[in-house]
Amino acid sequence: MPKPTDVKALPNHRIWLRYDDGIEGEVDLSDLAGQGVFEPWNDAAFFNAVHLGSHGAIEWSPDLDLCPDAMYMRLTGKSVEEVFPDIRLIPVDA
Repeated sequence: MPKPTDVKALPNHRIWLRYDDGIEGEVDLSDLAGQGVFEPWNDAAFFNAVHLGSHGAIEWSPDLDLCPDAMYMRLTGKSVEEVFPDIRLIPVDA
């Protein structure tokens, strides 16, 4: 799985990401902003403090981070099966 190498905050609850496979671009997080645990993003200074955590998570604080794999899929539009071809998904009703 590609790992993020850089992250920057952009206006309107967007972030720019670069991964070690050369993929880079913007991810719009405005659909999450202000909801539940993402409420702190309403403070622009807090949102602008985004950084990569020690384990590659996209972090704002120790209590608020996003999964780098989920952000890669959101950035590329790839499905779980495309990103993880060896994964075996188990149906919910199994």
